[in-house]
Amino acid sequence: MSRKRNHIVVVLLIVALMFTLIACAKPTAAPTPAPAPAPAESNYPEKPITNLMGFSPGGGSDQLAQLTVPFLSKNLNTTFTNVYKPGATGAIAWTELAKQTKNDGYTISVTPTPMLMTNYIMNPDITYTIEELEPLANVVTDPAVIAVGVDSPFKTYEDFVNAVKAEPGKVTVGNSGTGGDDFFTVLMWEQQTNLKVQMVPFQGDGPSWQAAQGGKIDASFTNLGITYPQVKAGNLRILAIFSAERSKLLPDVSTAKELGANVVTGASRGYSAPKGIPADAKAKLLDAFDEMFKDPEFVAACEKQGLEIDAMIGDEYGKFLKDNEAAYKDIWNAVKDQYKS
Repeated sequence: MSRKRNHIVVVLLIVALMFTLIACAKPTAAPTPAPAPAPAESNYPEKPITNLMGFSPGGGSDQLAQLTVPFLSKNLNTTFTNVYKPGATGAIAWTELAKQTKNDGYTISVTPTPMLMTNYIMNPDITYTIEELEPLANVVTDPAVIAVGVDSPFKTYEDFVNAVKAEPGKVTVGNSGTGGDDFFTVLMWEQQTNLKVQMVPFQGDGPSWQAAQGGKIDASFTNLGITYPQVKAGNLRILAIFSAERSKLLPDVSTAKELGANVVTGASRGYSAPKGIPADAKAKLLDAFDEMFKDPEFVAACEKQGLEIDAMIGDEYGKFLKDNEAAYKDIWNAVKDQYKS
């Protein structure tokens, strides 16, 4: 028994010693991980960029593209190709942008407000949304105007209103397409005045004001920026402007508010890309817009064309689009029963 007891004691002492050694042992330090290699500097853009256009040449979107592309090309050290795919108030181009275009940063599009979102607000068959786009930058906000040809019998806003009163629903008024900013300007004007015109949709601002200039329609609800050169050239006359204050470019033209129609509206025009473009491409695009806004030559070019810069970049532009989406949903819900067809 004594030997056995002594054996047990020895075993217990050995076990205790092992635990003591383990407790006192210093943990082996984990090897220091090697620093991650620095990301390679992006070479974007390495090829030309496509500018997908939802309207025909000659309208507000085309005007913006012609104005901005030279500066963006310089800032990005690449070239741009304008690809025109008009129809459905831009929805053909923006559906392609959102759902069919590779999101590699090599395709962007002029995205005007409100038609970018009123397309799908008004038509459930249009399935893209602004959630599928990467907002890049808003560039300008262009007030709405009522334009007529210089040979029009409407010399004043009052002449136009009197004609509409005399033949409700007969006076033809062009717009850039059903669901566009001009379409909604007419809706808001009709609500304010309790008058009714016959709306004629076109595939963009250009065909609309051109039809008014040629006497094919009675008037065009369009925008100041796209018509200002024609006004200066003596081809168009502006009857009213839907801005908060009179334009410095046309100080003799009364605002709609002054004339009794409390409507302030217009078109904001910017650029978007497909959702999820590479971070380096997005960063370089946003920088290119920022540089453009600071360029005195760009500022002068906008002033020459009667366009007011309204710079919003990245997230700020994204919030602007979402706010407009909510506002125009409310406007459409108030009148949609009249336009179910």
